[in-house]
Amino acid sequence: MQQAEDFRQESVVLYELLAGIPTGRWNEATLFKGWTADDILQHLHFWNGMAALQVTDPDRLIGLIDRALSDPRGMHAFETSHLNGLSGTALLDAWIDGANTLADRFSTLDPKARLKWAGPDMSARSSITARLMETWAHGQALFDLHKTNRPATDRLKNIAVLGVNTYGWSFANRGEPAPAPMPYIRLTAPSGDIWEFGEVSDAERITGPAEAFCQVVTQTRNVADTGLTVTGPNARAWMARAQCFAGPPHDPPAPGVRTA
Repeated sequence: MQQAEDFRQESVVLYELLAGIPTGRWNEATLFKGWTADDILQHLHFWNGMAALQVTDPDRLIGLIDRALSDPRGMHAFETSHLNGLSGTALLDAWIDGANTLADRFSTLDPKARLKWAGPDMSARSSITARLMETWAHGQALFDLHKTNRPATDRLKNIAVLGVNTYGWSFANRGEPAPAPMPYIRLTAPSGDIWEFGEVSDAERITGPAEAFCQVVTQTRNVADTGLTVTGPNARAWMARAQCFAGPPHDPPAPGVRTA
């Protein structure tokens, strides 16, 4: 399953950034909720572990998710306590080891295999794609903090497809009907390839760099801070609400707040 290898590679890219950061900078706040490198890696490591339990112990998985979601201290506090305060370079090493193990485990699965999760079951492909998306999206905050360019690759197609597939969810999550038709999307991949989704339309369309589209649907950038061209009321409404991750509705960062 190619998505498993893509997840591994995105994890390695983030690992290489953090492995070069002085220990004293691990507690610097990013523009994502003020989270530090420790906060972000704890979150990624915890949920990578939850994804591994989808394969090895789904009953324990459901129990842990229920506890994480109901913890009165908040989910992130539960994640931290579950990891016994693991932090710094020890956390970095544990996280990358776990990411490689998860990639190995998912690489042998049938992409269509159904796996338990909070709510409806999901396919193995969807699960590992979600881990790839989370790694890339949370990693953006750290690349921004350290003013380091992250070269874009065509692995982004996984996130672009997820973004397109969650068009309806972005509205339903707010109790709103998704307006029809879904806009036509024409993205330029890092390789120069063109990725197209939906019916061709001049009235409702989103065009521009694939990386920018992925930044908007993961809410790491406001659409106003990207090179996307957004045409039509449906397209504008979507880009103001786009959310390709689970959980309650979140708003994107305000214009100018999270930029390169």
